[in-house]
Amino acid sequence: MPKLKTNKGAAKRFKLTGTGKVKRGKAGMRHILTSKAKKVKRNLRQGGLISETHEKSIKKLIPYA
Repeated sequence: MPKLKTNKGAAKRFKLTGTGKVKRGKAGMRHILTSKAKKVKRNLRQGGLISETHEKSIKKLIPYA
């Protein structure tokens, strides 16, 4: 059986936790930050988790992570 290829775009965006959940970074911290509240920017720094509905498809893209 041939090896599976990792989707490099997905590998840069997602990481697996120790329990097998998929971590992601939050959107909205690249530009136009002056109009966003401090609290919003502070909360965007924290990572998020992928919903269980999308977990299976993302795990296919990063088989060896």
